[in-house]
Amino acid sequence: MRGYAVAGIVMLSLCILTAGCVPPPRMSGTLESADAGEQASSIDPVFLPPSPDTIPGDQRGDAIRMGYLMVVDTQGYGKRYVGNALNCTNCHIDAGLNPNAASFVGISTLYPQHDPRTNRVMSLEDRINDCVERNMNGTPIPPESTRLSAVVAYIEWLSQNVPPGSAVPWRGISRITSTRPPDPVNGKTVFEKKCVVCHGTDGQGSMAAPPVWGPRSYTIGADMARVGVAASFIKANMPRGWGWTVTDDEAFDVASYINSQPRPDFPGKTNDWLNGGKPGDVPY
Repeated sequence: MRGYAVAGIVMLSLCILTAGCVPPPRMSGTLESADAGEQASSIDPVFLPPSPDTIPGDQRGDAIRMGYLMVVDTQGYGKRYVGNALNCTNCHIDAGLNPNAASFVGISTLYPQHDPRTNRVMSLEDRINDCVERNMNGTPIPPESTRLSAVVAYIEWLSQNVPPGSAVPWRGISRITSTRPPDPVNGKTVFEKKCVVCHGTDGQGSMAAPPVWGPRSYTIGADMARVGVAASFIKANMPRGWGWTVTDDEAFDVASYINSQPRPDFPGKTNDWLNGGKPGDVPY
C-alpha cells in the first residue's frame, strides 16, 4: 500500500502542476456531462484544487491515492471492469484537475442529481458506473468494491474547497457552436494534419493517446459520441498541449469524422430519453 501511495503522491503533484499550466476555462455553456441541464446555484467558487500535501497519511489517504490511480491507470487498477483501451484521464484530463476537460473538482457537491437521459436520480457512485459502462464499454464496479469507494474518495477530496450549492462554473466542457453543418471530409483532412501523430492514421491510438474509434474506443452511448460534445472537447484540449488552436468549425468537422467511424454499441441506449428531450446530436 505504501509503495503505490508514494508513487501516487509524486504523480499527483506533477498532475496539479500540469493543470496549472492550462488556459483558464471558458465559463459559458459548460456541462458536467452531456446531459447536465442546470447550474446548482449562483454561488461562484474559485477553481482551487487542494494541495497533495494535504492528503491524510491514514487509511482515508490511502483510499484517495488509490482513487487517483484508478483514474490515471484504469487499465491497470480497474481492468476487470473496463472493456476498451481507455483510462478515465483520457477524458478527465490531468486526473480530473484540468478545468477545460470535465474536471472532478467540485463535482461531488452536485450529487445526488437527476439524470434526464436515464430519468433517475443518480448518486456519485451511479454516475461513475454510468461512465464506466458508456465511455469505457465496461461493467459496473460493485457497490461494495473498495475501487469504487476509492474513486469517490478522490473526487470528494478534490472537491473539498468547493462549498455545497456552488455553481461549479468549470463543470464539464465549455460548449462551442459551428457556423455551418459539420463536414466529415474536411474533418478527415484536419485529423490527418493534427491528430494522427498521437491517435494514428487508423484512429487506434498509441502510447501517447487512446483509440478514438473501433472496438477499443468509447461506445455509441458515450457522451463523446455526440458530435457537439466531442467538438467542444477537441476545441479546448486538442492537440494535447495545444488546445484552442483549431477553429470551432474545424473542431466540429473532426468530431463529425471521428464519430462517423465504427465503435461499440451500447445496449442500454434503448432506455435513454424515454421521456423525451434527446439532444439532436445523439447518434441513436
